[in-house]
Amino acid sequence: MILSISGVVLLGIVVCIFLRKDGLKPVHAIIAVLFGFYLASTAIAPSIKAGGESLASLLGGIKF
Repeated sequence: MILSISGVVLLGIVVCIFLRKDGLKPVHAIIAVLFGFYLASTAIAPSIKAGGESLASLLGGIKF
């Protein structure tokens, strides 16, 4: 657990730096994917999933 949390923090910082510096390039996208995999193994993953599902249902309910 300690390793996965430190990996999430490190990759999160790297992704933020890449996004702010000069956009997201293919190498940066790979790091972002790795960040997602590490984040999925933490305790916050169910909350993120629930938030995503809530946002999807909110967007799905919008009538045009």
